[in-house]
Amino acid sequence: MASNQPLVSGSATPKTQTSNVDRPKKRRVRRVRSAPLAHFAPTDANGDDDALLRSESIFGRLNPTLKKVALSLTVIVYMGLGTICFYTIRNQIKGKKTNAILDALYFCVVTMTTVGYGDLVPNSNLAKLLACAFVFTGMALIGLILAKAADYLVEKQEKLLFRALHMYKKDGEIEVLKEVEHNRVKYKFYTTSILLVVFVVTGTIFLYKVEKLDLVDAFYCVCSTITTLGYGDISFSSKGGRVFAVFWILTGTICVAKFFLYVAEVNTENRQRALVKWVLSRRTTSLDLEAADLDNDGVVGAAEFVLFKLKEMGKICQQDISVIMEEFEELDLDQSGTLTVSNIALAQSVETRSS
Repeated sequence: MASNQPLVSGSATPKTQTSNVDRPKKRRVRRVRSAPLAHFAPTDANGDDDALLRSESIFGRLNPTLKKVALSLTVIVYMGLGTICFYTIRNQIKGKKTNAILDALYFCVVTMTTVGYGDLVPNSNLAKLLACAFVFTGMALIGLILAKAADYLVEKQEKLLFRALHMYKKDGEIEVLKEVEHNRVKYKFYTTSILLVVFVVTGTIFLYKVEKLDLVDAFYCVCSTITTLGYGDISFSSKGGRVFAVFWILTGTICVAKFFLYVAEVNTENRQRALVKWVLSRRTTSLDLEAADLDNDGVVGAAEFVLFKLKEMGKICQQDISVIMEEFEELDLDQSGTLTVSNIALAQSVETRSS
């Protein structure tokens, strides 16, 4: 359906058309129309997923090396502070205990991951308030810091996975990077799936061998833990089990969260690619040309056709074009409909004088 309000104006293509008296004629985009309704298109493909921006964390502007150090220090400080606090009030926590320091660290991990078995529980107002504080800060820590560390590890593993799948092909580093970038979500999904299987198998075997559970109970405990259900009827009760749980619970719960995130991303990407394939495979009609003719001159240029197809694929919308054209008009100070180096220099000088 065509838009009734003009979104962009004053734009022009670099080429000009001449009239009968050889006078240059500017081609200006007065309105960007929506793509015509089609009889069939893959459902739920609105293209909004590519427009979502990830919020930058407090470490976003640091040097990559300093960022890694800062992330590691933050996790160490949190775990250390939590262990000290819960060790200090260890007599106000009841349940199955092994070693005081280990139990404090184990309780800190179980709290921050929201597993909450119930094998160790606060038994005073102070302990309950500390648990409330650490559960919220722990969830924020997982979301802002540990998830980034997991992303880094997954990206490293996905390159190794790609090399393993294409080990007999003579592809260089550039080809590997291009392929990984094009199928980034898919390879992340594959990598996370493999890691999830490894965590499940490792946890099940450990509970079977060390905690002396049967295979069904061990698998049941693994699933209830990494999904943060934590029913509490089965948990890590031995000293060795809790040492293992401190590391396994942290990595396992984050891996499950990443797995379901990539499942959703793969599904969204597949719908988007199906829409793109449909748009590129269908025949162009006269109605398409009419909708793509932005300046109503009866001729559709390459830029107009590309713009029309991108809108039809859902990769851009009228609001995107409007913002870009506002920037174009700010730079096109001489209203020529084209941008040159002199336009950029003039716009920068005007901005400098105004500031």
